[in-house]
Amino acid sequence: MTQILEHWIDGKAWPGESTRTAPVFDPALGTPQREVRMATATDVGTAVAAAAAALPQWRDSSIATRSRFLLTFRELLNARKDDLAQILTAEHGKVLSDAGGEIARGLEVVEFALAMPQLLKGEFSQNVSTDVDVYSVREPVGVVGIISPFNFPAMVPLWFFPIAIAAGNTVVLKPSEKDPSAANWLAELAAEAGLPAGVLNVVHGDKEAVDALLVHPDVAAISFVGSTPIARYVYQTAAANDKRVQALGGAKNHMLVLPDADLDLAADAAVNAGFGSAGERCMAVSALLAVDSIADELVAKIAERMGKLRTGDGRRGCDMGPLITREHRDKVAGYLDVAATDGATIVVDGRETSIDGAAEGFWLGPTLIDNVPTSSAVYQDEIFGPVLSVVRVNGFEEGIELINSSPYGNGVAIFTNDGGAARQFQRRVTVGMIGINVPIPVPVAYHSFGGHKASIFGDAKAYGPQGFSFFTQEKAITSRWLDPSHGGINLGFPQHS
Repeated sequence: MTQILEHWIDGKAWPGESTRTAPVFDPALGTPQREVRMATATDVGTAVAAAAAALPQWRDSSIATRSRFLLTFRELLNARKDDLAQILTAEHGKVLSDAGGEIARGLEVVEFALAMPQLLKGEFSQNVSTDVDVYSVREPVGVVGIISPFNFPAMVPLWFFPIAIAAGNTVVLKPSEKDPSAANWLAELAAEAGLPAGVLNVVHGDKEAVDALLVHPDVAAISFVGSTPIARYVYQTAAANDKRVQALGGAKNHMLVLPDADLDLAADAAVNAGFGSAGERCMAVSALLAVDSIADELVAKIAERMGKLRTGDGRRGCDMGPLITREHRDKVAGYLDVAATDGATIVVDGRETSIDGAAEGFWLGPTLIDNVPTSSAVYQDEIFGPVLSVVRVNGFEEGIELINSSPYGNGVAIFTNDGGAARQFQRRVTVGMIGINVPIPVPVAYHSFGGHKASIFGDAKAYGPQGFSFFTQEKAITSRWLDPSHGGINLGFPQHS
């Protein structure tokens, strides 16, 4: 009998009213391993009602209570991270070491959330007018909806719900239906750590569930990570329904390599950033801008390194795993035909890669395409797969021009040993996260994550100080109290004042 993953509502597994399910595949095997329940709008309403019912008690709980929960949750998550990594590899396909790295970055945010006593403090101004004081407090916004993507089924939820809960909110999490089990695992772990029922709920589904969250009157805020078209839709729909929104979209991340760069370092970085997690990262490097004078040498170094990569089942010690679905694999592979038609040179063809895994898996090996025209869809589109495109540029200025002309502005990197060039670069590019000799410049948890332009919509970046700002609302209080000398009993000898 096929196992069905149910929703997690009010502290327990809950099937809801829907009989509709969807298969959850092991991408390395190419076969479904279980089904996941797909929510109706009514089911989403039940999850929101559970979160709303839990809100008053959790909102009014002490900072000490919330801190104890986070400490216990952090210790449990750290102790059992290998179990979670197995789930990520089985449903997403990323190799176990990459799954472990994902969890480690999520743990950073849990640890950052423990800074809430400092970050939730308000401000105080005494005697702004005679006997008048003004102070501010930060309070939770209410019920928060989180919609997370398939590529980081543990890390992205951990970007949001620990901070939301630390600030006193309650949460309804809608994970990707492609790899949903991590969300339930995290919710069950939170319950074990002492989180009251209803504070963290998980509802599974597709667009019907997403739309229900976006329009529900009791949801105060929406956090989203996904593609740019969906991020824009989420932002517009939720904002039209009077919600605050942080919606992180897609990317086309460039890496500019200047002639003075250490080419071995740059080649290592290009391979790591281009093919880690099969390129299914919004911070993956997908467009390598190589200055003409060093382009041939750099492309040769990258190709040589790619030849040593093992593609296969992430449980076999391979370097790169499969893509998330067969349909996505076929879509990504289709860009190789586009490249050939557009006159680019396919240096390493991932369709010809030898695979260490089941033949039915969703495989596409690392792919390197040189001389890609900027007019090609291979350059312009967010491919979201293991395809590294090389665009040759005549120098620093043309590189910056290409980066700034992109509709996206998520991440960018420059490889150079020229400090002046690096400083100019960081000041001139219109991109939210910049790496200098660092290929994937994802900020640590105490700095916020987010891009510019079509890579972000809404009111705030993810985690860091902006995370606490997003999940709280400020009240400013102006107060005046009568001087006690104006009233009451005083048996002392009367005096003039």
